[in-house]
Amino acid sequence: MAVFLFLILHWYLSLFAQTFFLHRYGAHKMFTMSPFWEKFFFAFTWFTQGSSYLNPRAYAVMHRMHHAYSDTEKDPHSPHYFRDAFQMIWRTKDYYNALVNKRVVPEARFDKNYPEWPAMEKMAESSLSRYLFAAGYILFYVFFATQWWMWLFLPFHFFMGPIQGAIVNWAGHKYGYRNFEEDDHSKNTLFLDFFLLGELFQNNHHHAAARSNFAAKWWEFDPVYPVIWVMDKIGVLKMVRSV
Repeated sequence: MAVFLFLILHWYLSLFAQTFFLHRYGAHKMFTMSPFWEKFFFAFTWFTQGSSYLNPRAYAVMHRMHHAYSDTEKDPHSPHYFRDAFQMIWRTKDYYNALVNKRVVPEARFDKNYPEWPAMEKMAESSLSRYLFAAGYILFYVFFATQWWMWLFLPFHFFMGPIQGAIVNWAGHKYGYRNFEEDDHSKNTLFLDFFLLGELFQNNHHHAAARSNFAAKWWEFDPVYPVIWVMDKIGVLKMVRSV
């Protein structure tokens, strides 16, 4: 029971950090935050993503490229230009590392207005940080895994961020339905979105990229939007009102 609880908590907390801080705030600036809360969620993202921590700048640049060049050859992770999800993940990893290590210079319009905290980024990106988190996951399983097959879940903890990203980018542009006709293959993969906290409303999001609520129809539900709404009301953030 402890292993399953840990897996669920790690999955949803790291996913919340990705969709709330990296995606909706870092890449799209759907809301603003004070320096204190920005640093709080910066640290929250590092702690919850752990060994698969994603750099806010690299994430923002790649995601903005994804919107600008969706499902074209310039899209860094369109499933329509790769043989399988693993090839797409590998290409994404290579470009991510090139951005983090400044081996490529992205277009100026993508490379601005994202959260920065150099000291935190250096620590979180370090091999030491990633290995310590990985060791912590292993130690948890040493103490709480009661069956051998439970150890099969361990790789999910190591590569949580890339796994979540692969599901969103692959399924969200291949499977599902469309509410809006866009110049790409974005789709809403409703049957999987419970596991992805609104991220698989890809067609809705590509239609209105600045909209905080990824749901568009009355029967769709984005579980992160109510959290953003409450945070706006209590002063943690300020939503950018956009049509």
